[in-house]
Amino acid sequence: MMTLADKAILSGADNRPPMLEKDMYDSWKSIMELYKMNRKHGRMIHESVENGPLIWPTIEENGVTRPKKYSKLSAMEAIQADCDVKATKIILQGLPPEVYALVSNHRIAKELWERIQLLMQGTSLIKQ
Repeated sequence: MMTLADKAILSGADNRPPMLEKDMYDSWKSIMELYKMNRKHGRMIHESVENGPLIWPTIEENGVTRPKKYSKLSAMEAIQADCDVKATKIILQGLPPEVYALVSNHRIAKELWERIQLLMQGTSLIKQ
């Protein structure tokens, strides 16, 4: 029987995240964590998943407080904002259509990751 790691290697997982198989969630989770860390700015991507997205700084103009425009973010803030989007994309790309359909309304990587975990726990409870 081919393992998830074997499939990841064969499918060229260096440029695409591994695909979740419902009965192999723990392995998928571990491989996804390594996959995220192996991307450019991987630690920042991982932080997006673990701690949530950048809290956008605000500015006050004419007595009105609003979030800064992307073009006005510092270099590090812009990288983190980009990593927030990359984190969500990585997770969504690793989902089979039936799971994607259940979670695709989540756009924040942390919420998405937690929702998938709950779904997979529910799946394992059903099997027992």
